[in-house]
Amino acid sequence: MLSGGGLRAYLVAVRLAGAVATSRERSRRNYRLFAARDPRVLIGIDPQGSWAEAELVRLMAAKCGVSDDPRCVSGHDVIDPARTVAALDAFAERVREVARRRGPVLFGTGHPHRLIGFYAGLADALSAAGCEVLTPAQGHCVDITTRFGLRTGSLDYVQGVGLVRESEGERPGCAPGTHTHSPLPVRLALEAAARGDGPLPELVVGDHGWVCGAGQLGFEAIGLADTDDPAVFVGEAEGAVSVAVPVDDGVRSEYYMPLTRYVLNRACLSQ
Repeated sequence: MLSGGGLRAYLVAVRLAGAVATSRERSRRNYRLFAARDPRVLIGIDPQGSWAEAELVRLMAAKCGVSDDPRCVSGHDVIDPARTVAALDAFAERVREVARRRGPVLFGTGHPHRLIGFYAGLADALSAAGCEVLTPAQGHCVDITTRFGLRTGSLDYVQGVGLVRESEGERPGCAPGTHTHSPLPVRLALEAAARGDGPLPELVVGDHGWVCGAGQLGFEAIGLADTDDPAVFVGEAEGAVSVAVPVDDGVRSEYYMPLTRYVLNRACLSQ
């Protein structure tokens, strides 16, 4: 089992932290879009503050360790691995608390190709601890607006983790699903739960629109976020998101498994 120091070294070695693949150009573009209140970048958060681009640069430097120099507009972004480990510790504490209460939990990802294994390991451990892993609105249609137009998919769950599946060409219950930042899937799931399709979750675990959409609706939400996802960190700064873990969300899926093991060990849920 990796210690905190060992995990920091691992994060840098596989580029989950340190110099990451996310470009500074992409991050700064998203900060500008967030400041302009572009819904594609808000991903479910309705910010209370004004959050000009310069404020976002300072926030992301504090939360992730990216450069706080407003003149830095190109190259690779950098995530401080110490900040990642500290956030994973806080993330594990929320997992431990919901396990202690045996509370219902909802998992979902907009990055099923990369992150489903990370969440599935947590879902399996929480289920074994007596938590109900929720699957509300399974199979329901969800319409998501993309830059290519309106796309209709369906809400599915794989190993207890919610994702959006294309309407055609994918078998339900099988990975991988569609990449999306939309908060509509979690809103659909929570609306179904409120109507009686299972209890409401005590904790929502996810990324992108799953964590932001749930947090904006008042549910405790924790998750992972890259340096080009300012909404998750704004949500944390304003109290809508409980924990945002800074990490590159686009590396090989198996590289996230040590993070799952670290969280479960810190949450006293190692099997």
